[in-house]
Amino acid sequence: MRRGLVALACALTLASAGLSACGSDDDKASGEHESSAEHEQEQELEKAADQNTCLADAEAIDAPYDAGFPDAFVFPAQTTVYDVEDRDETGVIVTAVTATPFQDVLDFLNEDEVAAGFEITGGETEEHDAEANWKSGDQTGRWAIRESAQCPGETVIQVLASPTD
Repeated sequence: MRRGLVALACALTLASAGLSACGSDDDKASGEHESSAEHEQEQELEKAADQNTCLADAEAIDAPYDAGFPDAFVFPAQTTVYDVEDRDETGVIVTAVTATPFQDVLDFLNEDEVAAGFEITGGETEEHDAEANWKSGDQTGRWAIRESAQCPGETVIQVLASPTD
């Protein structure tokens, strides 16, 4: 129950508070620490688009999403990308919503995205949300997914892509 409440609190505070506060005790115990760049990526995702948009209300944006967003990054079937934010030197944030269940989105990102060349470099998974850092070619980034609190059965996906330093 406590873990579920922590996950809910993280989902509710993602847009306005630090993702680093959502880490589990397991992550701290295992010695995982974020770099400054990873922390900055978390903060950028926190300030990203409204995450309460349901699939029925999402207006699709056509790919390519932005010159700074990798063309090779794909989303699960039944996903609508509805917001793109260019954060200058910080990178590009793409926000989407999908009817694909949370666990299937997680599997897709950990398997299909990795097969497409996006190496996972760290992350965490909780009952209703997950995030991971990735790198591919001359870019690094972070994806975050969470079960939608507003739209039952839907999953919110946010991806930050940044040029490597």
